[in-house]
Amino acid sequence: MHEESQNKLPTNAEQARQWIADLLGQLAQRGMSFRNPPEEPTSCCGRGCNGCVWEGYLGAAGYWCEQVREILLNKSQA
Repeated sequence: MHEESQNKLPTNAEQARQWIADLLGQLAQRGMSFRNPPEEPTSCCGRGCNGCVWEGYLGAAGYWCEQVREILLNKSQA
């Protein structure tokens, strides 16, 4: 995981997928589990709406990643 990804929201779906995959791998390596990451939206109309479902997803994905990073950090410090 790159340092610049700490405490930021992913900027697109591909970045969110990569962060989630990386963190799921780290959890698995440590024999840890956490709730499932948010599911990608399936209802985007593609018109660039204010408050697009993708904005909500990226926020939720960023929050999920932040929580996992905190758990991993706390585990490594224990």
